[in-house]
Amino acid sequence: MLLVDQIGSSHVHSTDDPETARPSNSKITTTLGLVVHAAADGVALGAAASTSQTSVQLIVFVAIMLHKAPAAFGLVSFLMHAGLERNRIRKHLLVFALAAPVMSMVTYLGLSKSSKEALSEVNATGVAMLFSAGTFLYVATVHVLPEVGGIGHSHKPDATGGRGLSRLEVAALVLGCLIPLILSVGHQH
Repeated sequence: MLLVDQIGSSHVHSTDDPETARPSNSKITTTLGLVVHAAADGVALGAAASTSQTSVQLIVFVAIMLHKAPAAFGLVSFLMHAGLERNRIRKHLLVFALAAPVMSMVTYLGLSKSSKEALSEVNATGVAMLFSAGTFLYVATVHVLPEVGGIGHSHKPDATGGRGLSRLEVAALVLGCLIPLILSVGHQH
């Protein structure tokens, strides 16, 4: 199978392995997905910075910083494996690196004192944090869980025969989703 890389280089890749054959737009799709993920990080960081609670600010900052380096490393590794030129990789990495700080500033300014007066009916900081958390839940349920359950995008048969999660795994997943709900009963601010 021949693949033409249209994202910045004009050479042709030849491969017969469908697992290593990537469509030409997969590089942009991967970068775009991680940029959206980083933008959601920025929304959470900007929302946390707009509060006066330093513990929330610290938790959000540390959580974002702990996974930012592995995400950048994964992006660069994927793009290098896909055969993208180093200059193009740097451009993809720059866009990824700028997404979180830019969105955190936009969110912070959007949730500033003057905006909070206009949004007094709605807890805008909470809504921004919920939006950010929702993007992570979406990625986990739509992209990560199918891969873990053996029903993902791989073309190779796996050891489980592609049957997905076991009943015990589903029960553990549901219990894990319900624990925050159970802990919040009777807890008010």
